[in-house]
Amino acid sequence: MRKISTALMIGAVASGIATAGFAQEQVKMATITPGSSAYLVMTSMASSANINQNKFEVLVDATGSPTKDMVDAALGRLDMILTTPLNMEHMKNGTAMYQDLDSAPALSQNLGLVYWFPAGAIHTVVHADTGMARLDDIRGQKVFMGPLGSEAFNASRAWIFAATGLDAGSDYEVVDSTWGAALQGFQNREFEVHISAGIPPFAQVEKLAETANVRILGLTRAEASVESDPLNRAFGEIGRTRDVIPAAAYGDKVINSEDVYAMGTTVGVVARMDLSEEAVYEITKAFWDNLPKLTEDAPYLGSLTPDAAFAAENVALHPGAARFYKEAGWKIPRALR
Repeated sequence: MRKISTALMIGAVASGIATAGFAQEQVKMATITPGSSAYLVMTSMASSANINQNKFEVLVDATGSPTKDMVDAALGRLDMILTTPLNMEHMKNGTAMYQDLDSAPALSQNLGLVYWFPAGAIHTVVHADTGMARLDDIRGQKVFMGPLGSEAFNASRAWIFAATGLDAGSDYEVVDSTWGAALQGFQNREFEVHISAGIPPFAQVEKLAETANVRILGLTRAEASVESDPLNRAFGEIGRTRDVIPAAAYGDKVINSEDVYAMGTTVGVVARMDLSEEAVYEITKAFWDNLPKLTEDAPYLGSLTPDAAFAAENVALHPGAARFYKEAGWKIPRALR
C-alpha cells in the first residue's frame, strides 16, 4: 500500500494548518489514480484527518478500483473507499458487475455512507486542430473513456449514447488504457478523444492542454434542454446530473468560447459498518470542520456542501458520520438515518 505523506498533502491541499500528534490507529483508505477530482477530495480528507486529530492515521492507496474495493471493504480488508450511488445500487441488487457474486447483496449491508460529493462534469477533450466541434464528430475516432469496466467508462459511454446515439465499439473505437497512460497517449497524438469527469477547472484537462490547444465537446444549452427519452434516461440514473462546464473555467489553450453542457456524476466515501464509530466520527469531523480552510487552497472543494453530501439516499449513513452530522445540526434525510 502506498502511503500519501502528510508533508506532501499539507503542501498540496492543507497548507497553514498545524500538525497533530502521531496517530495511534491506522485506517486504510482506497481511492483512484491521482489527477481526478475524487482523488483530490479523498486525499484532502486524509490530510485533514492526519493534521487535525491524533487518534487515527489515514493511509491512502491511490491505485484502487471502486468495484473491487467495495467487496474488499465489506470483507474488512479496507476501511474507507470511493464508490458511486449506481455501484451501490448494483451491489445491493446483485446486478451488472456483481451479477456473478451471490453474496453481493449481503456484503452491501456492511457499507455505510460517509458523504457524497460531485465528481464533476464529463469532459470530452479533443485536439483543437482536428476540426471536431460537435460531440457526434467523435464517430470513427479512437476514444478513451476510462479503464474498461470502470464506472467512469460506463458513465461516459452512457452519456455519449444518450447525447449522440453513437455506441462504443461500433461507431467509435474504444482505447483500452489506464488513466496515466491515457494522458500521455493523448498528448502524443496516439488517439484524439479523451473523456473523463472532473470539477472545473479540472487538473486533467489542464494537463491535456499543456502541449497543444484543445476543445471540450458537449451540448449547447438549447440541446441539453431538449426533453428526449435518451437524455432523460441518462440523467435519470441515480447519481447522474445535468452539469455545465463554464467557458471561462480554463485558460486560452482550451478554445471553447461558450459554456459546454454535459452529464455530471456523483461519487462518495463509504466505510465498512464494522469500522469503529469513533474512527469515522473523528475523520469526518476533522474534514468538515476544516473544509473552509482547505477550500482556500483548493477551490474545487467548494462543491462539497451538506446538500451534496446527502445527494443519494440508497445507503444508510455510517453511525460515526451520522453522529457528526447530528452534532453539527445538519438535516439528515430520513432514508439515510
